Amino acid sequence: MTDRLMLLDSASLYFRAFYGVPDTVRAPDGTPVNAVRGFLDIITRLITTYRPTHLVACWDDDWRPQWRVDLIPTYKTHRVAEVVAAGPDIEVVPDPLEVQVPVIRDTLDALGLRIIGAPAHEADDVIGTLATTATMPVDIVTGDRDLFQLVDDAREVRVIYTARGMSNLEVVTDATVVAKYGVLPGQYADFATLRGDSSDGLPGVAGIGDKTAAGLLAAHGDLAGILAAAETSEGMSAGVRAKLLAGLPYLAVAPQVVAVVRDLPLTVPDTRLRPLDDQGKADATSLAERWALGTAMTRIVGALDTF
Repeated sequence: MTDRLMLLDSASLYFRAFYGVPDTVRAPDGTPVNAVRGFLDIITRLITTYRPTHLVACWDDDWRPQWRVDLIPTYKTHRVAEVVAAGPDIEVVPDPLEVQVPVIRDTLDALGLRIIGAPAHEADDVIGTLATTATMPVDIVTGDRDLFQLVDDAREVRVIYTARGMSNLEVVTDATVVAKYGVLPGQYADFATLRGDSSDGLPGVAGIGDKTAAGLLAAHGDLAGILAAAETSEGMSAGVRAKLLAGLPYLAVAPQVVAVVRDLPLTVPDTRLRPLDDQGKADATSLAERWALGTAMTRIVGALDTF
């Protein structure tokens, strides 16, 4: 089997699991476990379909890093449930999901699936670093199109995009990004910076939409080239130039917020997928009984047995 690394955008997937499985699915003590079961089934489907040899559940140690907020105060503001002075802000997470997150972590640990996060950084940054430093092909599993910036056919880095559901997964390559947006993956971060993203609280440059952003990048290559052209008025209409110049304060900081970090000093354990030994299977069975994980645990243990 050819080595291949799968990187999970964990929160993206367990949110999807939570909303995809009824919250009437509960443990004997009444704790909802729909997200736990759904997340296990998602992983089982992914490793069965795409056959990675290595897997990492990438984690949001800080879902809204202060350094990004300092640059753009509106960054993810609409998702904040509570501001915490001495630590990361609390995200809006439904209570029935919040109680399941520790169970998800315990279950991944029991299965030997590695969890990696980084202080003051999002899972996206962990994914960016692991994808950039990988010595094997990489599949990034996410519903977040921001990670399209990491797609790279030459390095065999692709995104398994979940936005249309687990039954309609899309493999995103260079050609996919070009067909969808008219830009190369290497231009995607600049594209997103220009057009903005309301889901992340990024305003973009007022009056610059998808088509204009793509056209500017086609003509000038990258954001630096676009701004250089705006300064000289070469190959640019007066209206677009005026919009860009008005957006200069935003454009001075936004690229640092939009670009995923690719050089975190991560400690990476052995991430190879392996069958559980007898003790591991006993531990998984005990955990499954405690939380009523049933066939979801049986299926993922069976999938790991094939490695």
